[in-house]
Amino acid sequence: MNKKLQHIVFAFIGLFLVNYLANAVYKRFDLTQDKRYTLSEVSESIIEKIDAPLSINVYLEGDFPAEFKRLQIETRQFLEELQATNSNIRFRFINPDNIREQLVRKGMIPSQLTVEEDGKLSEAIIFPWAEVIYGNKGELISLLPNSIAKTQEAQLQNAIEKLEFSFANALHSITQKEKQKIAVLAGNGELQDIYQYSLLSEIGKKYRLAKFTLDSVASNPQKTLNDLKKYDLAIIAKPTERFSEEEKLTLDQFITNGGKSLWMLDNNFADTDSLYNEGRMLAFPRDLNLTDLLFGYQVRVNNMLIQDLYSAKIPLATGNVGNQAQFQHLNWFYHPLVNGNPNHPITKNVAPVRFRFTTQIDTLKGNLKKTPLLVTSVLTKKVGTPNFVELQSIAKEPQENEYASGPQLLAVLLEGNIPSAYKNRIKPFETSNFIEESNSNKMIVIADGDVGRNQILKGKPHDLSLDKWTGEQFGNKEFLINAIDYLLDDSGLIQLRNKTVQINLLDKQRAFTEKRFWQFINIGIPLLLLALFGFGFTYWRKKKYS
Repeated sequence: MNKKLQHIVFAFIGLFLVNYLANAVYKRFDLTQDKRYTLSEVSESIIEKIDAPLSINVYLEGDFPAEFKRLQIETRQFLEELQATNSNIRFRFINPDNIREQLVRKGMIPSQLTVEEDGKLSEAIIFPWAEVIYGNKGELISLLPNSIAKTQEAQLQNAIEKLEFSFANALHSITQKEKQKIAVLAGNGELQDIYQYSLLSEIGKKYRLAKFTLDSVASNPQKTLNDLKKYDLAIIAKPTERFSEEEKLTLDQFITNGGKSLWMLDNNFADTDSLYNEGRMLAFPRDLNLTDLLFGYQVRVNNMLIQDLYSAKIPLATGNVGNQAQFQHLNWFYHPLVNGNPNHPITKNVAPVRFRFTTQIDTLKGNLKKTPLLVTSVLTKKVGTPNFVELQSIAKEPQENEYASGPQLLAVLLEGNIPSAYKNRIKPFETSNFIEESNSNKMIVIADGDVGRNQILKGKPHDLSLDKWTGEQFGNKEFLINAIDYLLDDSGLIQLRNKTVQINLLDKQRAFTEKRFWQFINIGIPLLLLALFGFGFTYWRKKKYS
């Protein structure tokens, strides 16, 4: 009896010690092969800065497709990891059924999904959104981002892979005390604000935007340069007027002083209004006087138009029914549809990007790292300029042997110590601290000024990611936002977009055809084993005690 009492006492003492140690030393173990629940160093550094209560509302609750339960579970487990890292973080899952209108007003657009159960298709609406609240700031997170995925399973895979990036990006944005500054250049015929609204209104949520003109260079170049240095990034969107040497040196020294730059250049004049009104237009080179500047950065934007058999559609009137014109959407080879580099965080899982009357880029030898971001298909054709472009050519059957120019580079990322284009050259004005080469810097050059140009619908700017005529979705907006995030990302946050997670999804077709078999395995066999055990145990007792 004493020995039994001793065992009980030791058991209680052991349980007490285990419980004490469990509370004193908290540790979570990630046993997954791809370490999906292990936070990166970037995420941990962001989370450590949260020194006040932060709330996360997730609207993935309620009745929705079984496979999207997986997204709910993965989101919950990821948020548990955030909460374990910083106790200031609190989260809850909310059923959106009774507050749908309120969520839509906040900008949370629901997703309509096709559900397949027992071989039957039905529709379901879910709100794959989360809302982060920190003090008086708020940030929305899309848990089902747009991607090139063609199936719901692939889309789900992409969503789970982007969980850490989406939350880390939102937490970084909402906890930043001072936003980085972007200069949107004007004064050289750049795109008007209404044509950049879709892009700028989105990046304005994260960065401080200001229009910056180079006009004052002529009177006070040094002051203009000093003012431009206060910005972290310069966006040059489709300039149409020639740059002076003073303006070029100002941009050059902004870059060598560490300023990032995003160039969207049209080296050809192509008036699409005359193409639609008159059925033809003259495309001819545009002299922006930037060739030598970009040559110093080891790239050259050429003047030849690119046609690609993999292209976007445009609407054309093909006849009349009564008094109504009938329109048909036809492929227009002068509008290449370009897939991104799948191995770079800027373009990974981004939908194809639409170009309009684009040229192509050559890269030159030098010490800069040059990463292709957007490259055409192999079925391309180069068209020299000046040249007439006729709308009726859309009806001609393309000859594949004519489209044999191979893949063409349309957007490139340059990284490294960027040299000044004015090194060992006469400067148009004297600057007190001329820098011959930047420290580690980045720039992106795109061979189309219209890649960031949104359409106008009823006098208002239309979404850049959607064509107002055909309804096609493009990756232009996401690509440019990712490009800006990458250029301004000093913490390596955007590298989280390259995270890969292996999700084992259910084969619906096989599950449906083998339904009875697996029902028997999961229900019938356990009952059968239980019955055999009961029969055997009863038989053994009767035999032993009879």
